[in-house]
Amino acid sequence: MKFSVEIEVMPRKELLDPQGKAVTNGLHNIGFNNIDNVRVGKCITYETTASSEQEALQQAEEASRKLLANLVMESYSVRVSSMA
Repeated sequence: MKFSVEIEVMPRKELLDPQGKAVTNGLHNIGFNNIDNVRVGKCITYETTASSEQEALQQAEEASRKLLANLVMESYSVRVSSMA
């Protein structure tokens, strides 16, 4: 079966996010003063073949832990959906 996988990687909430701070300041500079606490992360998407949704999820979790997220500084979440 084919699956679509989306992995969202974000800086841990307890750590400073310099890129998010820069974006917040930029938004304020162009008049978006009501936007605060911007956090900047990354979204990784891919397609995979697996025997089940659970297998695709396990594969994505392992890839996230081993390569896609720096677990010291980042957290991640995984979404898997079947491709019809």
